[in-house]
Amino acid sequence: MSLRRPAKDQPENFKFSSTSLEAVKAVIAKYPKSKQQSAVMSLLYIAQKQNDNWIPLAAMKCIAKLLNMPYIKVYEVATFYSMYNLSPVGKFFVQVCTTTPCMIRGANKLVEACKEKISKNESDLSSDKSCSWIEVECLGACVNAPMMQINDEYYEDLDKDKTLKIFDKILKGEKPQPGSYRGRINNEPENNRKTLMDLKNA
Repeated sequence: MSLRRPAKDQPENFKFSSTSLEAVKAVIAKYPKSKQQSAVMSLLYIAQKQNDNWIPLAAMKCIAKLLNMPYIKVYEVATFYSMYNLSPVGKFFVQVCTTTPCMIRGANKLVEACKEKISKNESDLSSDKSCSWIEVECLGACVNAPMMQINDEYYEDLDKDKTLKIFDKILKGEKPQPGSYRGRINNEPENNRKTLMDLKNA
């Protein structure tokens, strides 16, 4: 596992918005008083969602106070799990799966699209600071390979041209339609196939 460090430039303060605070209270209420520190992962996610997709150190300290737990324990959780971003990633955070099923189906072309449209290097923000990209391990949508995740949504059955069109939209501040880009519903077979036997006639 690579070492994950927080961003050098950090805001001095962090405060949950009224909407986020309602979500925080709802999560904490699910746990007995002696077990409320178990809400730490959910609270980190809420903080990240509020703070343009990344978690500053001030947010970790805020969460530590809310849960009455040592700050270092919150820091340990945030730095261990790759789902938490420790530095700015932009409004649109692109994660390209390059594990074997996606790699075989052309994930390298999606990476090429990232380098052409967003930034030459992983984790670098685009010129307008609106998005960034990284390569990740399996995202669990192997049947719809190659695919990528943008924020909380999956974009599947891609090729380079379709990926470039998606990036054109996010660079304009628009949210592209998630799902299959070959018109499939979930991971249904194509061409009305019902069983593996149908492949003989494909």
